Amino acid sequence: MQDALWTLPATAQAAAVRSGDISAVELIDSHLQRIAEINPQVNAVTQLLAERARDAAAQTDRRRAAGEELGPLAGVPFTVKETTAVEGVPTTFGTPRFRDLVAKTDAPPVARLRAAGAIPIGHSNMPTLILAGMHTRSELFGDTVNPWDSSRTPGGTSGGDAVAVATGMAALGLGNDSGGSVRVPAMFCGVAALKPSTGRFPADHRILGPDDPGPASQTLVTDGPLARTVGDLRSAYEVLAGADPRDPRAVPVPAYGEPLPGPLKVAVVADPGGHGVHSTVRSAIETAADALRDAGYDVREVPDVPRMDEALESYGRITVTEFAPTWPVVRKLLGNGGDRYIEMTMEQTPPESADEFMKLMGTWMNIRRSWAEFLDEYPLLIGPSFTEPPVEPGLESRDRAGRDRVGSGMRLCTVTSFVGVPGVAVPTGVTDGLPSGVQIVGRAFREDLCLAAAQSLEDRLGVLTPLDPRLEVRTD
Repeated sequence: MQDALWTLPATAQAAAVRSGDISAVELIDSHLQRIAEINPQVNAVTQLLAERARDAAAQTDRRRAAGEELGPLAGVPFTVKETTAVEGVPTTFGTPRFRDLVAKTDAPPVARLRAAGAIPIGHSNMPTLILAGMHTRSELFGDTVNPWDSSRTPGGTSGGDAVAVATGMAALGLGNDSGGSVRVPAMFCGVAALKPSTGRFPADHRILGPDDPGPASQTLVTDGPLARTVGDLRSAYEVLAGADPRDPRAVPVPAYGEPLPGPLKVAVVADPGGHGVHSTVRSAIETAADALRDAGYDVREVPDVPRMDEALESYGRITVTEFAPTWPVVRKLLGNGGDRYIEMTMEQTPPESADEFMKLMGTWMNIRRSWAEFLDEYPLLIGPSFTEPPVEPGLESRDRAGRDRVGSGMRLCTVTSFVGVPGVAVPTGVTDGLPSGVQIVGRAFREDLCLAAAQSLEDRLGVLTPLDPRLEVRTD
């Protein structure tokens, strides 16, 4: 069992530690050995916390020996995106300017995972300042490689966590998502991920000093876990959910809502907005729809989701207007070529006046209302996390056509972040050597419904990872 500890699901790892079948130190050492073997090939873990992790594991073992009750994630190693504070470790955001920005305390989700017994084993790579594009390449740490195929991006911006989890270097990853940043890399790397409802998990997304960002940054960015199994994702969800005085946005909504009368209606939209979808992605959605039908869901194809193009336009106008005043300073932190993705976005969508910005706030609420009405009729929605298979690294920063192609590909992620509803990315299989998957979107604060449906898919379609890197370069 020792050699295979890193292959176990997080829930099985924790159960073995709690029962005394294995020690937490053995579990951490197994993952550290895996990191030593695999990380040089994929460059997902940026700051390895080996000694800190061993010390935390030894403390866990002492507590168990003393008869103390251990938490639901006892001994489970997890990675933390470079955006998110781990006490005593630099939160670099992937830029050399922040390499010495040592965190004074854990961010709320890190603290919650620790309280449940999980152990941070390292920071994970991301695009510089989460602004350099979708591909996981940072000025400070370089490129992260997709373990399925080195000619394809692992996605982003939480690509380091997705790769670490997919290859068995960590059982869980802690990323964040404002338009697909956990769901797209989950799809591209063959793992599962949860983007929760706005306000479900407490967080602290301040970068420097005590001041909070503006309304778009406050509302759109949500921390979310990545895992190899839906059961592990559920365990992380239960730990992370709930109110916290450090984040007044987090609300005390129960993690599990009242059962809905069945069979539960599920809408299927393979091509949101009608902008095109790759045949392999359409096939993955059909596979997921059939699996949920087999599980007893009332699955129905519907013409489209509400107000896709209007939501995308509003998202862009709001975020650019909020971000524009800081852009002259921020772009200097992105390194050579790191500003291309945002620069092209801002050229296409100039900032609005104060009057127009206030009108957009009303439009935002109105679009959220339309989605609430849609999800009142269909409590769940199956759609793409990305409308193509994994694309080449840096496509979004190459030129305007590449930027638009990537923006279109993740459009359902963008809009569901905009309206604040939860989404679970879950694999559906492997096509042409690359993982495929879908996302299951639900009503606000009904992550439980999304996770239950995702579990039904996993039960029928299986788990794709962990895997050893397959770094052959494609020729197509």
